[in-house]
Amino acid sequence: MPLLEVERVTKMFGGLAAVRDLSFGVERGEIVGIIGPNGAGKTTTFEIITGFQAATEGRVRFKGESLAGLRPYEAARRGLGRTFQIPQPFPSFTVLENIMAAAFMHHASRGAAEAKARAVLERVGMASSAGFLAKNLTLADTKRLEIARALAIDAEMILLDEVMAGLTPVEADEAIALVLSLNRGGVTFLVIEHIMQIIMSISQRIVVLHHGEKIAEGIPDHVSQDSKVIEAYLGEEGFLA
Repeated sequence: MPLLEVERVTKMFGGLAAVRDLSFGVERGEIVGIIGPNGAGKTTTFEIITGFQAATEGRVRFKGESLAGLRPYEAARRGLGRTFQIPQPFPSFTVLENIMAAAFMHHASRGAAEAKARAVLERVGMASSAGFLAKNLTLADTKRLEIARALAIDAEMILLDEVMAGLTPVEADEAIALVLSLNRGGVTFLVIEHIMQIIMSISQRIVVLHHGEKIAEGIPDHVSQDSKVIEAYLGEEGFLA
């Protein structure tokens, strides 16, 4: 049984289908990428999976159980974490306090939450930044903090929404190394990324969306040579770069 199952999901906004009849699965331990031109329905798919939007039709199951009707914090409590295109830390909290806020989901005492947060900081390479205010972090460290907060809720699966966007090549390489390290440690990932070289380098499988519909799915080498994918991406700098 897949860890995550998206089954014939449609999301309508008025008469417009942001996502239409979308189905795919993610196996435990995989890194699966979602790509598509701007407006293809990628972030809407994340919103539906994590409870920020309700599907008009279809269903999503995580660990074999339906997520229908769950609020985002309830999905998170089940082990489903996510990051956002625009990071959303508590700016006046320290790095440690931001992670502790997430750790309180499963750790009732301050001491237990702090111990969990410090263990996560070590895991993501931010132990030396524990006392920094979140508002003073670099973009790269802010995005690393987003991943750390997902780990602090004991996420079995993390949805990454363009976590590499805006990073320098060196920072992107470090972020890739972190994702691969966490994956080897047992975390499953579903990743939206616009830069083709990055998504190809980290994904075992790729799902391609266009106008809200899945037009291709498979291993990176096959997807990159699919004529429908190439046509959908013509003129898209992120794909051709």
